[in-house]
Amino acid sequence: MIPDAPAPEAEWFQTPTLRGQHIFLEGLNESHAADMCAGANAETVRLLARGGPSAATPEAWAEYIGRLNALPNRINFAVCLRSSGLCVGRISYSEIKWADRWVEIGTMLLPAAQGTAVNPEAKLLLMARAFEVLGAGRVHFKVDARNARSLRAMHKLGAVQEGTLRQYQVVSGGYARDSVMFSVLRGEWPAVRAGLEARLAALG
Repeated sequence: MIPDAPAPEAEWFQTPTLRGQHIFLEGLNESHAADMCAGANAETVRLLARGGPSAATPEAWAEYIGRLNALPNRINFAVCLRSSGLCVGRISYSEIKWADRWVEIGTMLLPAAQGTAVNPEAKLLLMARAFEVLGAGRVHFKVDARNARSLRAMHKLGAVQEGTLRQYQVVSGGYARDSVMFSVLRGEWPAVRAGLEARLAALG
């Protein structure tokens, strides 16, 4: 059930542990750095809007996680496998606007987790919290126009493509990227939720 009024602002910035069938989400911290470093490759960080770690070391990953957690109006979750506890990525409310009842979601998954149940279940957990606990009216996603995998994932999710923000953000190396905006509104969430649940059922 989607609440009629938003939860108090402080609740939007909490990081409770969220559990699914395959994964759990917990607050991202430096203890996840070693797993992320071990599982990442150059492609993992190439298109990150906020840049990535300065080197392929656990220490650099820990510093990167610290930078993410210091950003205002943002909270970050580690994506961990229930079977092993291994961290296989992160998913974030990368911007929170309580007054306007929306959140932006951003995801980074390690190669071993891509194309599995991890992505749809992580989206399901975080979107369900946004709509059904926090009372958000909108969840949106900004995707680098060069990121074909993420663009396909947004269409598969059932999010509405709203347009392209041209040269919207300067990323690592000074490149001004185009960002493709997608959104799901509260009235669209039940259908999107059903689609995610069907995908998870098909994946076992």
